[in-house]
Amino acid sequence: MHGSHSISPANSPRVVVLTADQGFEETARATFSASAKVGFSVVKGTVSQSRDADVSGASILVADLGGANETELMALEYMMQRLGDRLPVIAVTQSFDGPIVRRLMQMRVADFLVKPVLPVELARTCARAATGPVKAETVEAQTFTFLPAVGGAGVTTLAVQTAMLLLNAGTRSKTATCLVDLDFQHGACADYLDIEPRLDLGEIEPRPERLDRQLLEVMLSYHASGLAVVAAPNRPAEMRSFDPHVVTRLLDLVSSHFDFVVFDMPRTWFSWTDSVLCGSNRVFIVSETTVPSLRQARQLVEAIHERLGDDVKPQVIVNRFEQKFFSSGLRRADIERAIGRSVAGYVPNHYGLVREAIDRGVPLDEIKPGNKITAQLKKFVLPQAGNKASRDAASAGKDLNPRGAGVNLGGERVRSATAP
Repeated sequence: MHGSHSISPANSPRVVVLTADQGFEETARATFSASAKVGFSVVKGTVSQSRDADVSGASILVADLGGANETELMALEYMMQRLGDRLPVIAVTQSFDGPIVRRLMQMRVADFLVKPVLPVELARTCARAATGPVKAETVEAQTFTFLPAVGGAGVTTLAVQTAMLLLNAGTRSKTATCLVDLDFQHGACADYLDIEPRLDLGEIEPRPERLDRQLLEVMLSYHASGLAVVAAPNRPAEMRSFDPHVVTRLLDLVSSHFDFVVFDMPRTWFSWTDSVLCGSNRVFIVSETTVPSLRQARQLVEAIHERLGDDVKPQVIVNRFEQKFFSSGLRRADIERAIGRSVAGYVPNHYGLVREAIDRGVPLDEIKPGNKITAQLKKFVLPQAGNKASRDAASAGKDLNPRGAGVNLGGERVRSATAP
């Protein structure tokens, strides 16, 4: 490992690049060495080889992780702990990978780039990092992600109502809350709230570096309640998969400017889905109270665990749940045996209330304050809502079906514990 330095003008920003990639080094030199206003130096070698390098005087550190294996990630984590909040760090990786992005987010890197990196992209990323907020002052948004187990499970309804709950979670004033509709083809959040969708990803994609707070504000829609909404106009006849870097850049920007962010996810798995799930504080899979939907929910839980490991812990919300005396349908015992510990809880079926709220574009509480759907959602997303909601939920959880009929939930006959 050895360094290659350029002279830094007095009081000018200085970029230090750690890399073992000759091609990336040449890109960095082409980006900065011609400028008299920016100091530039290279530390040659991998991040693990350079973890104790002297970067005193640097304004920005660009760390090339190569393939971003565990050794390089641990070295970067060590380096960032050693540096503290003294300077922003930009990570560069060989390819886009959801779990790695989550690790980088946990380390609080200022930004990340994926090779090949264009000189203009590197310059603008460094400029944003240099002028961005001090990391110690950055407040990370609490993010809640809702995925459908099947189509029509009620994901958008629950996402909208959760966003409304979080908006009003402050004791004295409304919180900064944003609802993000990530179903770019069939999204319904704007329709549910009767507002105009203003997000234009087609405009952002050719020049993602243009996406900043000012442009985001132009593309935000606002509900009368004060809820901010990121939603694109429906394109039912188009099937597009946007650049994952564009989508994650949008979500990163949203998360840095709001206290709470709620994601309404499409059922289709895109290249950016891993990144969204990895960056979420809570992940809810919404299932109907039907055997096919519950099977899909269980399979989705297993797929997420296999794909993303233990960093993401999805929970299943069983929507439109009804308990009837002397019914041979699904009971809690059947559902919990099929889904296991992943069951977050149950949302009751009040179709008339939900339909009226959707038709009027208002939250459920505006039509019926203290309704049971809102009460259950509070239990999921607002633990501080109090013990009464928990007691009510526990009371509602008693099995009301004494018949104990068995239900097939995936290859085996699942029976209630009270079944003969």
